[in-house]
Amino acid sequence: MQFLSVCAESAGQRLDNYLIRELKGVPKSHIQRIIRSGEVRLNKKRCKGTDRIAANDQIRLPPIRVASSHTSEPTLAIPAQEFAIVYEDDVLLVINKPSGIAVHGGSGISFGVIEQLRRARPKARYLELVHRLDKDTSGLLMIAKKRSALVKLHESIRQNHPHKVYLALAVGIWPEKVRQVKCPLLKYTGAQGEKMVRIASNPQEGQRAHTQFRVLQHYAGDRLHAVGIKALTLMEATLKTGRTHQIRVHMQSQLCPIAGDERYGDYQINRRLHKIGLKRMFLHAAELTLAHPVSGDILQLTAPLPDELQQFLHHLSVVSGQSSQQS
Repeated sequence: MQFLSVCAESAGQRLDNYLIRELKGVPKSHIQRIIRSGEVRLNKKRCKGTDRIAANDQIRLPPIRVASSHTSEPTLAIPAQEFAIVYEDDVLLVINKPSGIAVHGGSGISFGVIEQLRRARPKARYLELVHRLDKDTSGLLMIAKKRSALVKLHESIRQNHPHKVYLALAVGIWPEKVRQVKCPLLKYTGAQGEKMVRIASNPQEGQRAHTQFRVLQHYAGDRLHAVGIKALTLMEATLKTGRTHQIRVHMQSQLCPIAGDERYGDYQINRRLHKIGLKRMFLHAAELTLAHPVSGDILQLTAPLPDELQQFLHHLSVVSGQSSQQS
């Protein structure tokens, strides 16, 4: 048997989430099983994974084998990785996440940003994602360095307080009259088992979702026409709610999917865009305004458009006289 004593920083977490973090290398399914079977005791009593733990709680665990050296699948080592820091203090870290890197492991992905950061900072007692970005989305990502900060930021997110602005490139001409989309969203599983989102046909079934849009620039010209694309529109998308794939599905609903979006975009158009230099989805978390979780001071953070997206736009022809739209 082994015993864990809960520190004040971990107080308030669900028991199962706490054990998943503490017992690195132990499958989540195994942790859930030993809790259900009664082999885990919280202060000498049977417990549930959903129970909240408090400072100085005592957790009794059965003998656990962390990993087998005889597995046929070699375990991939998690590489230590730091990322471009936009803001950091004792309780909060904000990085500029590159495209192509998941924020965490799971669903066939061995590791993500948070696992790499933990490996790069072995002395850090606490590093947890405050929110998520899609794997192919770049930009501002918040990580809490103390649980108290995480709780405060999650409370703020529930009240839709952090002001998040994204830059997205739409295929086609964005409808001039569409300044906001409020279509509710419904999650479902795709044909390959992937997580998908669509506009809910019955508003009562979907989650409320609201995105504000503003046109920044129209692009056309010979370079696009040569691959059969009439126009692209650079958009500013401001989240009023934070649902999974919200911007991607709301733009798709206006028949202007995000350029390079392999899940909700147009496959043939994406192939053509790839030929003229767009190698990724054009979605970037560019601005973040929030109250600091401890001081309450307003933080206004920005991440410039990545070089590869800047270069792609640089080689397109701007349509004059259509560079802005007031929201």
